[in-house]
This record gives sequence, C-alpha cells and structure tokens, in this order.
Amino acid sequence: MATLAVRSIEKSFGAEPVLRGVDLDVADGSTVSLLGPSGSGKSTLLRIVAGLETADAGAVLIDGADVTRVSAHRRGVGVVFQDQALFPHLDVGANVAFGLRMAGVERGPRRERVAQTLELVGLAGYEHRDPSTLSGGEAQRVALARALAPRPQLVLLDEPLAALDQLLRERLLLELRSIFDDLGVTVVAVTHDPTEAGALGQRIAVLLDGRIAQVAEPGEVLAHPASAAVAGLVGHRNVAEGVAGDGVVRSAWGCFPAPSSAAGPVHVLVQPDGVALDPDGPLTGRVTGLIFRGGSAFAVVEGGGWPPLDVRARREWRIGDEVVMRVDPAAVHVMDG
Repeated sequence: MATLAVRSIEKSFGAEPVLRGVDLDVADGSTVSLLGPSGSGKSTLLRIVAGLETADAGAVLIDGADVTRVSAHRRGVGVVFQDQALFPHLDVGANVAFGLRMAGVERGPRRERVAQTLELVGLAGYEHRDPSTLSGGEAQRVALARALAPRPQLVLLDEPLAALDQLLRERLLLELRSIFDDLGVTVVAVTHDPTEAGALGQRIAVLLDGRIAQVAEPGEVLAHPASAAVAGLVGHRNVAEGVAGDGVVRSAWGCFPAPSSAAGPVHVLVQPDGVALDPDGPLTGRVTGLIFRGGSAFAVVEGGGWPPLDVRARREWRIGDEVVMRVDPAAVHVMDG
C-alpha cells in the first residue's frame, strides 16, 4: 500500500498541451476513479505515474518519495491496460508469474504466489490454461492477477473493462471493488464511464481539458457537479444558463434560491425528479420524446422560451401530450458559469 501525490504535472505533445498543472492526492489503501472524456489526458497522466511517459514539468510522489525520475520497473507499480496485453506464448500461470520472475522470486514461492493470486481473482486452477482459450472477463482477471502478484504499492487501471459487454462489466466492477477492499491496495482507475467510476472509486477525480475539475465522493460528483462541463460528463441533461445575485438565481425555468456567494453568470442544474406536474405551474410544454435509461422512463418536454427538460415520465404520457409543470427549488443546484 502507498500514498500517491501528483504535483503540477504538465505534458504537451508538440504544440498541443494535454495536461496543465495537474494535482491529485490518493490516500493509502483507497481507490480513486479518474473520470474524463476521450482526449482529456487521463491515460497520459496514468502513464506518467507509472513511469511509462515523461512529464514536461511537475512531480510524482509515492509514499512521499519523489519517483519522477525513477524507472518504471523500480516504482512498485502494477498496471492493467484495456487490451490485457497477455503474453500469447505463455500459459496463464507463466503470465501471472512474469513480474515475480523478473524480480528474482524463486520457483517455489513464485508458484505459491501465482496460485494465491489466481484464487483471489476467482481463477483457481487456471495455471495451465492457454490465454487464447479465455473469455474477455477471464483474460482481464489474469491481467489483474499479473499486476497484483508482485504485491505492488500502487495499482493503475487504464479503462480495464471498456472492451467487455455491459453485464460482464457490471459483474467485474463489483468483483474488482471487493478485491481492492480486501487487499487494502491503493488504486487509480481511468474510465470515461461515470457509472463505472462511481462503482469502482471511493472518490472520483474529474479530468477535463487537462485539468482536475472536481474531486469528491461519487454521490457528491453526481448530485452536485462543480460545473456545467462536469454535469454533462456525468450524464445530466437539465442544465441552463442563469444569473445569480442577492441569494437568488434567475433562469429560463424560474427564480430559485442560490448560495450567497454566487454572483453573475452561473449554470442551473435540475434533477429530473425535481420537475412536477402542476396545473398552475409556470412551464407549459409538450412531450417531444420518451427515453429509457436504467429501466426508468424519462420524457423530453419542450416549451416556448425555455430549454428542454428531462422529467420522470408518467406511464400514460405519449409524444405530443401537453403538460404543465413546476421546478422544485430543492432540486436546483447552482454551478459556476
């Protein structure tokens, strides 16, 4: 186990800046999900922490020791990539034992550690299996076992489940979280999927445009995103511009209480469950679409002069129905403009 501290990391490829002064702290034994869209720099940051990429500026500290100029194989870091990168000419046992062999662990202890690690990831007895016979989920677990076998201080996961189907991905998410909790290992997991980030990480660090935009527990990031960009990344659709002042925010959906510190241009987020039918409400619109997400039905309601709203759909609603609604002030979250 180890702490990780990333300090003022900068990285450019040619004239294009990818990371712009990134700071991040990961506590000993905790799991942090690094969430961001494609091109945000999250995989580059992971490779810099692993020692596979060199930063233009800044420092990487593991357990307080500056490892910025330490070679990858001496950092005590295990890495799992999206494509598993298993050695096709080696059986499962030899794949898992690879790092141990490179570290000079003798054959007996090495064999015992391989068996223990495969049992940990639910693959006991797989030592002699050919990698080509494994399912996608099995191959990913072998890759994880190979990373864990040398008992690294820190484990880095780079989109490890992106190539798997949804049901298998959800099952492995629960298994990975359980494994990491049992081991107490320190983990940074890169993903572009907010559901995956929330299921795997005790905290989420949002990386946007090469900068950390928010770091918080999953529930906080999902319910109270720091900005409209973060809100969009985690799947919120009900975001509109507003103007705040004197404890009130004015938006096209109405006027609502705002933090006293909010002033000037802001963005307003409304949760779908915070929009209610009200015959005397100020928002009259029509249902223009029905969307099913996570087993629930949502309606897109559009009206004149205000942005469309995603709301929890009634079973009887049909496209074209007219509805009159009101936004619950308690469901409004005010964000920076």
